[in-house]
This record gives sequence, C-alpha cells and structure tokens, in this order.
Amino acid sequence: MTEPESRPPLAFYDPAAFAFDTEVAIALIADMRIRKAIERGEFDNLPGSGKPLDLPDHHDPDWWFKSLMRRERIVMVPPSIQLRKDDAALDEQLDRLSNEFAVRREVEQFNERVIRARYQLPAGPPLITMPRDIEATVAAWADRRAARAEEARKKADEAAKARAEAKPNDRNRRRLFRRRTRRRRTPPAPATSRRHVVPESVAPNPVIPSLGDGLERLFGRG
Repeated sequence: MTEPESRPPLAFYDPAAFAFDTEVAIALIADMRIRKAIERGEFDNLPGSGKPLDLPDHHDPDWWFKSLMRRERIVMVPPSIQLRKDDAALDEQLDRLSNEFAVRREVEQFNERVIRARYQLPAGPPLITMPRDIEATVAAWADRRAARAEEARKKADEAAKARAEAKPNDRNRRRLFRRRTRRRRTPPAPATSRRHVVPESVAPNPVIPSLGDGLERLFGRG
C-alpha cells in the first residue's frame, strides 16, 4: 500500500496566493506609483491637460481609417442620430419627387430602416424616431405640392400683369427715342454772318431824293 502524498501543513497554505511574472510585477509597481502621484497632485495643471495627444499615425492602429475619414470628409454618427436627421429632412426630400409612387417607396424605405434599427443593439443615444404613416405622409406631400402650384400660378399672373402695365410705358419711351433720334439726324441751319442787314423798309430809296439834294437845287451850291 502506497503512502499518501505529503502536503504542506495547513498553516502554510494560502489559497489567495498566485505566481507573478516579471512583467506583471513591473506593471503593478508602476500603477501603484502613478496612483500615489495622482493623490499627491503631481499631475495637476500640466501643459496640454485635457487635450488630445498629437501622436504620429504609426502609433494609432486605426490611422488608415481616420485618414480616410479626414480625406473624404466622412462623418460617422450613431444610427439613432442619423435617423433623426433623416426624419427631419424627409419632407424636403419627398418634395423633390414627381409622383406618388416614388413618394410611397421612399417612405417605406425609411420605415424599414427605423424598424431595423429598433432590433439592433443600441450604439449611442436611444432611438426615439418612429416610423412614418404612409397615407398621412403622402397626403401632406400632395397638399404641399398643390400649394406650390397655386403660388407659382399667382406669381405668373402677377408677372403677366406687370408686363401688360409696362407696355404703354415702353411705347412712350420708343416714341420719345424716335423723336430724339430724328432731331439728332436733322442737319443744323447755316450760321448767318454777323454783318448787319438793314431792313428793306428802313433802307433809303435811291429814287426819292434826299432833303440835302433838294436844298442844293433850290438855293444852289455856294
């Protein structure tokens, strides 16, 4: 019969003890010293506190993905936030569609994305976006379309009225322009000389003798 295996006395047995390797021991010592330095306040008010570290790309394992996002200007947001934005812009997107069939298909696709997001694990804020009522959304789209058509018709009528009122003014302007053009084309009258012309009624008549000639004939020339 074999003898039972020798075991250490119970007084020397510690069930919480486990073996440490060198790396684990160094990490524990470093963590203990960092905690004590934090308690002493040695890390307070350091330069760059609270700001992200500007490390080279080779220190970041996701450097290629972040570079792609910066280059392509890609913004990644949680699905709940993206669905809120899509819900707010859905009416404006529907107004660019031309028929009811396309509007229904767009609303159905939006509702499918909302329902799919509800069955997924939440990644970010809670999802509060609700699926759209297709019939109500289509009716609202039709009302907005009719209102835009009525507004466009009113603007066209006002523009036609303004053109009709502007026609008499344009006709008057054309007449005035023709008159001014004719005046400019008419040659100017020849300039008269500065020589004084005695009127015919005032000029002396050579047939009627003057008073001096009569006196000379009556009394003779001295």
